Amino acid sequence: MRGDSMLVLGLNLGVDRSLRLERLLPGHVQRPRSVEVTAGGKSVNVCRASRAHGVRPVLVANLPGRAGAFVGELLAAEGHDLRAVATDGEARSQVIIIEDDLRITVLNEPGPRLSAGDRDRLLAAFGDELSGQRVAAASGSLPPGTPDDTYGEVVAQARGRGAITVVDATRDALSACLPFEPDVVTPNLAEAHAALHGVVDEAVEAAGDDARAAAVAAARSLCDAGARAALVTVGRHGVGGADADGAFWITAPSVREVNPVGAGDSFVAGLAVALERGDDLRTAALCAVATGSASVASPLAGGVAPALVAELARRVFLERA
Repeated sequence: MRGDSMLVLGLNLGVDRSLRLERLLPGHVQRPRSVEVTAGGKSVNVCRASRAHGVRPVLVANLPGRAGAFVGELLAAEGHDLRAVATDGEARSQVIIIEDDLRITVLNEPGPRLSAGDRDRLLAAFGDELSGQRVAAASGSLPPGTPDDTYGEVVAQARGRGAITVVDATRDALSACLPFEPDVVTPNLAEAHAALHGVVDEAVEAAGDDARAAAVAAARSLCDAGARAALVTVGRHGVGGADADGAFWITAPSVREVNPVGAGDSFVAGLAVALERGDDLRTAALCAVATGSASVASPLAGGVAPALVAELARRVFLERA
């Protein structure tokens, strides 16, 4: 595996507790039939999914307190290439409840506040690891107290070292990043609307027959706002994309769903890996869709079977919009 070609920044990691039960009944005491404890956070899923393509990214990880040290142990046990930065506070936890009909309930703690000093140390560690990297991905929520333009600073830092930037951020963090001209942003449709219009409406994700038009329009608007390219995902429908060469749409292939958590992160992994090997945006977007779609067939968030990615890649096509 290659380990020095791709860099991932994880500012708000934690411990994932994935619980499976027949059906969630709020207000009742219930006993899930299984629980899995893993390192969690969008950037962790990006690293997991990248390994399906033979790439092991360097993960610059914010690991606050004793809980952060435990997250580091979990990451090491998985074999991740880790640059750990110990910070103040205690790492957060995420509870993921997966019902038998695949309805998902996720309880994300906010995480500890990130001091200015700790933020500076994390960005310095990120800068130290940029040497020789072709792609840098910043993925996930910002810890409380972190300036909204932090991912913008990451973009500027990476561009100064010649690295392509992929940013998977939401709402204010995405909005504040756009003026820095990230190479590619990858929100879902609800996140894109929140960044562009200040309207938080998760229902927009279920756009149905209008999914294609809505995603393509959002991708164009993100480019107008500063992104050099944008890929807007709409769940099982597909992805709308735009860059200086125009807009396009990719329909997602159908797969048997086991766990949809982390599909967007796997999408980012496929995109970043393809960009790292020199593919253009459209070719990289096809790889991203195949990787994200393969992810939902795995019980582990970000877990991707290479054989399934290869199979799905043969079924994914791009259309000009």
